[in-house]
Amino acid sequence: MNITNVSEYEAIAKEKLSKMIYDYYASGAEDQWTLRENRNAFSRILFKPRILMDVSKIDLTTNVLGFNISMPIMIAPTALQKMAHPQGEYATARAASVAGTIMTLSSWASSSVEEVSSTGPGIRFLQLYVFKDRSMVTQLLRRAENAGFKAIVLTADSPVIGRREASIKNRSTLPSYVRWKNFEGMDLEKLDKTNNSAHTSVVNGLYDQSLTWKDVTWLQTLTSLPIIVKGVLTAEDTRLAIQAGAAGIIVSNHGARQLDYVPATIMALEEVVQAAEGRVPIFMDGGVRRGTDVFKALALGASGVFIGRPVVFSLAADGEAGVRKVLEMLHGELEITMALCGCPSLKDITRDHVVTEWDRPRIAPKL
Repeated sequence: MNITNVSEYEAIAKEKLSKMIYDYYASGAEDQWTLRENRNAFSRILFKPRILMDVSKIDLTTNVLGFNISMPIMIAPTALQKMAHPQGEYATARAASVAGTIMTLSSWASSSVEEVSSTGPGIRFLQLYVFKDRSMVTQLLRRAENAGFKAIVLTADSPVIGRREASIKNRSTLPSYVRWKNFEGMDLEKLDKTNNSAHTSVVNGLYDQSLTWKDVTWLQTLTSLPIIVKGVLTAEDTRLAIQAGAAGIIVSNHGARQLDYVPATIMALEEVVQAAEGRVPIFMDGGVRRGTDVFKALALGASGVFIGRPVVFSLAADGEAGVRKVLEMLHGELEITMALCGCPSLKDITRDHVVTEWDRPRIAPKL
């Protein structure tokens, strides 16, 4: 398969997958403005490369919450990966392990925490929603700890599921060969599906809309694992997350699948970084398709990025080999970008290496 960049996998996945499944992975909320903006915003950030620097050796290694990884590129949680490929999360877990990076498993995975753990060694985080039935949360946390997961990623931007019109039009249902494996045995299918997609109806019936910052503190009484808060876009929520004991923050708009017309995550990143004042690491997801995107995020203060859709599209196209190729390509592109910007290591990447649209002086209109 002659693939030269990450984005090429999407067209292959679109050909291979049914319309319902492709749309489930690819679509955003409502007008999909934020979905497009997550990508477009990167093009409005330019490089200020330095020359004649010694870049004979380039080091991409980094440390996340005490875990050494090969690069600041990690795998974001994406649900129901067996809809993309029969190996689903098994393939993704193996690819992440080979690449020496972190995989985040979705609560709504089609492979359980125990099954993913059985694929072999690897650094894995569990993405978590808080349900009305808090015993479900407690049980899942215990299982994740027993399965060797290393951190909890609390998704905090989903009191309800955003309005994804593609799924509504497709009347999306769960394929017969796929199950929500972390909740196997629960009779989820009996929940109301009227005028909505099956997944949306199920999760809206389960999610606890009363969730507040005090529950981040409550979660820390249930587990010794560090808790990363995912879904932060503002300075105010950054400060509240840190006050609540978050070990890290992911700047995320849920892949533009929740509230439309929120900023692209790369645009919101610097505000969050400045509000954190170095107290916790800040990560981001959303729209990352190039090593240049990763460099821009690092220059604006991110400690690393998470990728989502590139994983499921490459998984659909070529299974585990596809996911491995995506991680290899992004690693290689970031390495080249660092060399051409004069940065032999991640610590050498600074704010001075990029110029953004908000850096440029505004020219007053002539009267």
